[in-house]
Amino acid sequence: MIQSQTHLNVVDNWGARELMCIRIIGTSNCRYAHISHVIIVMIKEALPNSPLERSKVIRAVHT
Repeated sequence: MIQSQTHLNVVDNWGARELMCIRIIGTSNCRYAHISHVIIVMIKEALPNSPLERSKVIRAVHT
């Protein structure tokens, strides 16, 4: 389960290494995101020379 302000390690090929959850989408007054919920995250750390940059806000799926 993920809640706001949680730091997440990323496993993908985007170039982002660490994300921070900002908001949970699709639920009203839900405190935790469960599997298959869409969350809004901010990139805290990214690989050098990647198309993503720090402090960019994106959507992600919790799996």
